[in-house]
Amino acid sequence: MEKINLKAFDQMIEKLQNDSKKIVFTEGTDARILEAAAELLKDKILTPVLVGNVDEVKAAAAEGGFVIDGAEIIDPANYDKFDEMVALLCEMRKKKGMTPEEAAKTLSAGNYFGTMLVKMGVADSLLGGATYSTADTVRPALQLIKTKPGYSIVGSAFIMVRTSNGTEELLGMGDCAINLKPDADQLAEIGIGVADCAKTFGIDPKVAFLSYSTMGSGKGEDVDKVREACNKAKALRPDLAIDGELQFDAAVSPVVAKTKCKDSAVAGQANCFVFPDINAGNIGYKIAQRLGGFDAFGPILVGLNAPINDLSRGCNAQEVYYMAIITAAMA
Repeated sequence: MEKINLKAFDQMIEKLQNDSKKIVFTEGTDARILEAAAELLKDKILTPVLVGNVDEVKAAAAEGGFVIDGAEIIDPANYDKFDEMVALLCEMRKKKGMTPEEAAKTLSAGNYFGTMLVKMGVADSLLGGATYSTADTVRPALQLIKTKPGYSIVGSAFIMVRTSNGTEELLGMGDCAINLKPDADQLAEIGIGVADCAKTFGIDPKVAFLSYSTMGSGKGEDVDKVREACNKAKALRPDLAIDGELQFDAAVSPVVAKTKCKDSAVAGQANCFVFPDINAGNIGYKIAQRLGGFDAFGPILVGLNAPINDLSRGCNAQEVYYMAIITAAMA
């Protein structure tokens, strides 16, 4: 597997090697998962917890030539704490009238079973989605892990990385993948989540809430929403450098910032960008990726009580490897 030469990952790996974490992979027989797990074990970064039938997981690893000695393999059909899981799920879903039979059926699926392992503290984090949809990864997380205090939604962040002449440039962007049209309160949460995610990568976040207006230069409901979201985020997290509403040029260009908003502590040097909706966010990060030469890591879910992340079903083993490191480091 080709490795990425990036200081941010070196720092995360060193941290995990000194404080090992367990990460659940919900699709334990998938070849991409097994290749990444074998590499993570070889590099002594973390302990993979592979969900699936023990014989089937071992057979799939052997077929691919992947050495997974040291990984934990947990089969929902033969887990010694399965009854405890069922009781806990029934308690959590009692308002829905869930029966033990319904709970057992739900927990037999790898996505729910794996998420419950995190809920019960058996593992620190989870990475799924190699075969499950995003909804099938996020839904169990919302039901079992739930959002952090102060959060009403789960958002997403992308960390964008570009290396030029040995210099690394890292940016945070959100929400580009989950929430279609967040309101002001939700947008404020997203901005805070992106900033906290950026810190995992060693970024000192300077957060710009983006708009087609800079400090009142434009008018409209969309501008009002971004301005309100920015003010709410500032009130919630006065420890963070946050400003807006800002046009993108004012956010990144010191020259433009001096003209449009010279007193801003963020304008001209922003490194975390909060888009007003998913249209802008998805387009924005893909422009940076395809025309700006940035590598995109994500989507990284923000706002949950424990690190749960979603893979693309088109992912490769390298992406699994690095998303596992990011997810575990968030713990």
